[in-house]
Amino acid sequence: MERRVEGFDLDSVRSISDLMVKYRGIGIQATNLSIADELLERMIDEKVTFFFSFTSTVISSGLREIAAQFIRDAKPDAIITTVGAIEEDVMKSFGNFYIGSFNVNDSMLRKKGINRIGNIFVPNGRYEEFESFVRPILESFGDAVISPSELITALSSRIEDKNSFLLACADSRAKVFCPAITDGALGIQLYMHKQRHPKFSVDATADMKELANIVLSANKTGALILGGGMIKHHTIGVNLLREGLDYAVYISSGTEQDASISSAFPREGISWGKVRADSKHAFVWGDYSMLFPLLALSLHEKLKK
Repeated sequence: MERRVEGFDLDSVRSISDLMVKYRGIGIQATNLSIADELLERMIDEKVTFFFSFTSTVISSGLREIAAQFIRDAKPDAIITTVGAIEEDVMKSFGNFYIGSFNVNDSMLRKKGINRIGNIFVPNGRYEEFESFVRPILESFGDAVISPSELITALSSRIEDKNSFLLACADSRAKVFCPAITDGALGIQLYMHKQRHPKFSVDATADMKELANIVLSANKTGALILGGGMIKHHTIGVNLLREGLDYAVYISSGTEQDASISSAFPREGISWGKVRADSKHAFVWGDYSMLFPLLALSLHEKLKK
């Protein structure tokens, strides 16, 4: 037994970072969040090669602005995300998404030209703007063979919205990787471009080589992973090349009983060699739309001191 369970005087809390420390004595997920906060600070202080990985709903939601600020604060070496995050970051640089409802007539939304992501509504117009934006960029590549990250860099270079996570990555020199680049609206545009330029190709193996080089040249590696699926597995999978992550913080609402990668705890990664047996790690069970802002704000406060 390391410490007793104890609460705190509300008047004693002076900041979010102070609250994170006091969470340690509460138990349940508050303690896990406090551990995650400490590990995140250690990763930044020790300047480990840092991976920030997240699913597209981070960008679909109002977490986009927070993620952009976090990237500027934490300066990750690599971002691993889905194509939805990339295309929706571009879309939001042109116009708004809106808060709707989980309980709605989806057939009615379809007729009105509104796409639903949980309780977030996206007008068809955002996709039309995205298509107009991306087509000339793809035309500039012609019949070339490019990597997904080259395409992402080209998209990023044309964004001026300060709330864009892609712009924040460009400013911070964080490389953005998207292994499943065809899984979204961008994939449709890639298909259409290839009809006009049959020799055009996106070579995912080129990015795998670059990502592997980042891992193999690292002294230590650490990761903050919001959500699961491909982004989580790609992050821990590439670290298999160096016998696993030294630090790992997962935030997920999954339960490990379904045996999916999305809900797998760090200890499962140890069995594969994707997380080191002597690693420092935390699994925070919960909704990252509520938890990630606390971690981001806590780090922001610490860096300002």
